[in-house]
Amino acid sequence: MTSANETTAITLADSERQRCEVWTRVMGYHRPVSSFNIGKQGEHHERRFFEEQAAKLDRAA
Repeated sequence: MTSANETTAITLADSERQRCEVWTRVMGYHRPVSSFNIGKQGEHHERRFFEEQAAKLDRAA
């Protein structure tokens, strides 16, 4: 029996794996990236992801 803090590594053979389909939001709806033409797939690959900082309000004003 393993404790809650221990993790067991799971290994899969290549024959047991499946391809992960990536979807993205385009013009208000979601589409799989695999359905994009080669130019749009290139644009998707070049995207930069970021996280916005929360707005801080100055309550002294």
